[in-house]
Amino acid sequence: MEIFILESLKYSIVGGLHTIVLRPSDKCDSLYLYYLLKTKSFKRHGYRMGTGMKVFGITANNVLAFKTLLPSKKEQNKISQLLKIMDRLLTLQQRKLDLLTKLKQGYLQQLFPSKDKYLPRLRFKEFNGDWKQVELDDISNKVTEKNKDLRFSETLTNSAEYGIINQREFFDKDISNEKNLSSYYVVRNNDFIYNPRISNYAPVGPIKRNKLGRPGVMSPLYYVFRTHDISELFLEYYFETTKWHKFMKLNGDSGARSDRFAIKDAVFSTMPIPYSSFKEQQKIGRFFQTIEQAITLQQSKINQLNKLKQSYLQKLFP
Repeated sequence: MEIFILESLKYSIVGGLHTIVLRPSDKCDSLYLYYLLKTKSFKRHGYRMGTGMKVFGITANNVLAFKTLLPSKKEQNKISQLLKIMDRLLTLQQRKLDLLTKLKQGYLQQLFPSKDKYLPRLRFKEFNGDWKQVELDDISNKVTEKNKDLRFSETLTNSAEYGIINQREFFDKDISNEKNLSSYYVVRNNDFIYNPRISNYAPVGPIKRNKLGRPGVMSPLYYVFRTHDISELFLEYYFETTKWHKFMKLNGDSGARSDRFAIKDAVFSTMPIPYSSFKEQQKIGRFFQTIEQAITLQQSKINQLNKLKQSYLQKLFP
């Protein structure tokens, strides 16, 4: 193998000063060069030679100063074709994941009735008869248990994207401290939590279920409620729809802070909830749970393929 210096490549700048185009010499396969620039060794070179904190930049000359060992053209082609196959597999697996996600979203819209309607658009054939509407306080109780004796120390947070999660894991630091934990609500396993913080993922704030399998504490800024006489899975997936958002927008507002949604507890507890027989609720909940498990499995496949690709990038390049 010979020492290959990128200074031997010709380059031009297109689309402004922030774009650098490299044209490989006869010694280098273009696809091999493409993957070479994705390796950790090139990234380390870039970080070492680049400048800027908020906006990172690197000059063309500094890019071309990168040095690496170069195998034969035939070996380059073998390496690049293997990685190309990996990329195709990743693309196919990502498409499957996207289809599963769209499928879930479609069923969320069709298996729950809209407000003021008593039947969903799609229904399992063994069930019939109208659904009814109940209010949230008909099937739940607001949790008011405080952590007065400091029995629990794990602080939880409600993330619109990740659900109920350890606060330190989410923020990479502790927001709460021992001085204020006594005023926090105790959140048991399967309790539901409404977070008034709005985001692109949750325009009126998310409602998530504690599925950690353990209790914790949460800030009194959250509304915590414990359900009864309803399937927890059914209700959890209902809150993944947007069908309850209209009620929130009609009865609350974004408040003084643009990142928080304001609604009174007494009003929130009157939210209308679609209600079918318990067996139908269970069937719907298990159906979505099956799709969710398929999505998780598919994401796991993608993660494993990405790790394998990164391993190949690490081992097949100097």
